[in-house]
Amino acid sequence: MSTLVFTGRVWKFGDLINTDLIMPSKAFRLPKKEQHTLCFEAVRPEFAREVKPGDIIVAGENFGMGSSRPIGEVMRGAGIAAVIAESINGLAMRTCVNSSLPAINCLGVSALFEDGDTGRVDFLSGKIDNLTSGKSLQTHPMAPLLAEIVAAGGVVPMLLKDGYIHAEPFIASSS
Repeated sequence: MSTLVFTGRVWKFGDLINTDLIMPSKAFRLPKKEQHTLCFEAVRPEFAREVKPGDIIVAGENFGMGSSRPIGEVMRGAGIAAVIAESINGLAMRTCVNSSLPAINCLGVSALFEDGDTGRVDFLSGKIDNLTSGKSLQTHPMAPLLAEIVAAGGVVPMLLKDGYIHAEPFIASSS
């Protein structure tokens, strides 16, 4: 399994960032490869223009609450490498992990970072560092199964690799 350690510029968000704010409904009318261009547009209009591959989201309480929009795919499409929040909605956590975007809960993370700081997160040890300030926090490591899904490239690649699903759909014969 890869080390699941990421270092990048922090984009800081507050509490109660719901899935509509991450992926507005009009994004569904765009081709999948363009949906990330509307990511966070209501709360950070500059986000899609300025986000860089490897950047990290740091957020407050109940990040990703709401519907089951594919927020993991959209944030990954924008270049986000990792999500750390005071708390992440359970469904949002799974949509991130299932699309190979590592996400973790960490109490106190909002106070650890300012927007634009450089952060480092080790999902297997649970250590989170602010490389700008030199301060750190320790949280629980990512659950082994979730880490395995992320390392496999997401839930579908993992299920394919393990033989639980086939690459081509099975079509039953009518005879």
